[in-house]
Amino acid sequence: MQRSIDYGNLMHRAMRSLIQEVLNDVEANGLPGEHHFFITFDTHHPEVNIADWLVDRYPGEMTVVMQHWYENLHVTDKGFEVTLNFGDAPERLYIPYDAIKTFVDPSVEFGLRFETQDEEEGEDVSDEAEAPLAEVEPEEEPKKEADVVSLDSFRR
Repeated sequence: MQRSIDYGNLMHRAMRSLIQEVLNDVEANGLPGEHHFFITFDTHHPEVNIADWLVDRYPGEMTVVMQHWYENLHVTDKGFEVTLNFGDAPERLYIPYDAIKTFVDPSVEFGLRFETQDEEEGEDVSDEAEAPLAEVEPEEEPKKEADVVSLDSFRR
């Protein structure tokens, strides 16, 4: 069996490391300027820890916004914890990096998207409910679309 370099996995690890580094900086110094994050994650990932009512409300995936109001951000090597406000109800979330599907900072048109095997092979994943944004504050429309880095161009 011939050995090959798994560029897709290496790229995913590097992208998750970038997210960790950004969140470490935010934990230490807060969000600078107009920066804010839209983070979409798999609510059924085995290590995700969120309230049952959130899993019921957002089956499959959920998008949270870190912008004006967030508390107790704690970043680890495996994921991060943060308290966000859902309609004046603060909730503690734990999101492992492996559960993240997209990470976007629209203030600088930056975005990352992690694709699964099912999505790459073209299987229909549209039966999952589309999760609206869980807004921390009333959100203004992003000024511009963020560029999203896709791994499709690196895979055969």
